[in-house]
Amino acid sequence: MAPVSGSAREDVLGRVRRALADRPGPVQVPRAYRTAGEKDWAALLDLLTERLVDYKAIVRRCAAAELPAVLVESVGRRRVVVPPGLPWELPGAVVDGGLAAAELDRLDGVVTACAVAIAETGTIVLDASADQGRRAITLVPDHHLCVVRAEQVVQTVPEAIARLDPSRPLTWISGPSATSDIELHRVEGVHGPRTLEVILVG
Repeated sequence: MAPVSGSAREDVLGRVRRALADRPGPVQVPRAYRTAGEKDWAALLDLLTERLVDYKAIVRRCAAAELPAVLVESVGRRRVVVPPGLPWELPGAVVDGGLAAAELDRLDGVVTACAVAIAETGTIVLDASADQGRRAITLVPDHHLCVVRAEQVVQTVPEAIARLDPSRPLTWISGPSATSDIELHRVEGVHGPRTLEVILVG
């Protein structure tokens, strides 16, 4: 098929505009939704925990001083990959240096931090920072252990978006990867980890 010339294109678009000239204009979308939460920190952390559990995620809460021990206990005997900028020591962990998908698939899990967490939706957002790593390491292994600090928790989606850099590769996680077949049977682990475990610090 020959490409449409500039004049032919303008002719077609002109006819479309004339045909739509008597139609009503676009409806203004109301923007009066909430852009900030009103809950205190304790209520926010409780709400995030509730939402994550509702999504079938495993949630553990601890104080900052307890985190290293809780991490080691949570990882247990699993062989895990970690991003190069993870600030916590995990003996035996494989530091990602560009592992291929097949190599990641042979590991049991991944441990990362996060960029922000949204209490109302139970969503954790990763932005590929040094403590979170490449998107591939959080999608291929079957178990994702994610550390969320209390100061990273916001109540609403607009608050989360205000904290994020839209030019970075963002991964939004609401529970373990899951989908349903035509008979509505839930299947987990189709396009991401089968298990999401969150350590909420604070």
